[in-house]
Amino acid sequence: MLQPRLFFDLSAFAHAALFDDLAFVWQALPAIGAYARTQLATAYQPALLGTVATGAYLVNPELIYLGEGSIIEPGAYVAGPCIIGRHCEIRHGAYVRGDVILGDDSIIGHASEVKNSIFLNGAHAPHFAYVGDSILGNRVNLGAGTKLSNLALTSQKDPTTRQRSTIRLEVNGQMVDTGLAKMGAIMGDDAQTGCNSVLNPGCIIGPRTLIYANVSLRKGYYPADTIVKLEQGISMLPRM
Repeated sequence: MLQPRLFFDLSAFAHAALFDDLAFVWQALPAIGAYARTQLATAYQPALLGTVATGAYLVNPELIYLGEGSIIEPGAYVAGPCIIGRHCEIRHGAYVRGDVILGDDSIIGHASEVKNSIFLNGAHAPHFAYVGDSILGNRVNLGAGTKLSNLALTSQKDPTTRQRSTIRLEVNGQMVDTGLAKMGAIMGDDAQTGCNSVLNPGCIIGPRTLIYANVSLRKGYYPADTIVKLEQGISMLPRM
């Protein structure tokens, strides 16, 4: 129930090979950097086929591929390795920190920060988002201010090994060790978040599920076609 094919339609995604033979969808995350470098050395020779506006800042441009019809707006920061598909928008104030793969028609918007993540076709993080160690499925949309947190608040390095403990999830009553110390969210095709939602490290969201505004979502698996909303009471008092 946690294989990539249950979260994404990969038939039109240029980088479907990232998910080949994976038992768990999150296993693509540690492979992003090496995959991008290999692709940039073979199939995707570093090239800027779209538009890089004056005032955009590129770091390691020899490790950046920008597809046709895509634009990097003034004031955006993009570091390689990074593969950006066709007709994408990297908007003003975006901060792309490397090891990022964007499918066609994706958006990283104003004041959105992205690192070590995959956007499938049409995935959008348009406004004030943080996307760390995460995978956004086809047509996923993050409401303004969404944070996909990737490191647990209680995470500490072992004083001897200098390694952090890995994120463990409860799925259908069973504990699953992801093997990852840093993991944001996995969001299936057409899932969405409302404004100012926070997905804590290790959230697995099924396709078409909606996370309403202001929800702070605990780690774990949330099935497809679900609505998750915050219940709160509001009082109205006379102003004296």
